[in-house]
Amino acid sequence: MNVKICGIMSFEAASWAREAGADMIGFVFAQSSRKIPAEFARQLAEAVGPHVKKVGVFVNETEEAIRSIAAEVGLDYIQLHGDETADFAGKMPVPVIKAFSVKDGLSFKEMFAFPADYILIDSPPAQYRGGSGQVFDWSVLDDPDVDKSRLILAGGLNPDNIKEAVQSVGPFAVDISSGVETDGRKDEVKIFQFVQRAKGANKA
Repeated sequence: MNVKICGIMSFEAASWAREAGADMIGFVFAQSSRKIPAEFARQLAEAVGPHVKKVGVFVNETEEAIRSIAAEVGLDYIQLHGDETADFAGKMPVPVIKAFSVKDGLSFKEMFAFPADYILIDSPPAQYRGGSGQVFDWSVLDDPDVDKSRLILAGGLNPDNIKEAVQSVGPFAVDISSGVETDGRKDEVKIFQFVQRAKGANKA
């Protein structure tokens, strides 16, 4: 099971994610309480090293700004979390993760027809684009139009429910941010618990 820890904002959190065995870390460049400058993201990316993939999260940003940040930080993936079109996604300089809310009004067939390497399905948004940290009904993903090999599951995941989520949905990857935080900051114990349980969910 691939694991993405999103909303990385400190050297400590980046280090915990790497040491725990996370496959990807996410930097938020959109309006959010977890937004960080590109220069700081570059420092975090360098500190983590090449074995953890770096994902930049953008919402309705310009192509020029995304290209500039991707180059500066050394992003491996661009996560589009807004109203970006298929044409826009096709202009991105690195592979794309396209995020949809489970309540976007699109069918799963339409979501998975989007030209992205991976499709992230999240809870309906709260204050900002992105998830609300609430769980949605995973059973809706038991649908022939959901390509599990391209599915990244997000929304309300935490160390206590991740085993059930992995076993019931079977996604390519899981994505977490607030679920490994305490008082709005990444929590070392929760990060290690989450990664270990996610990766061990399908083992006997």
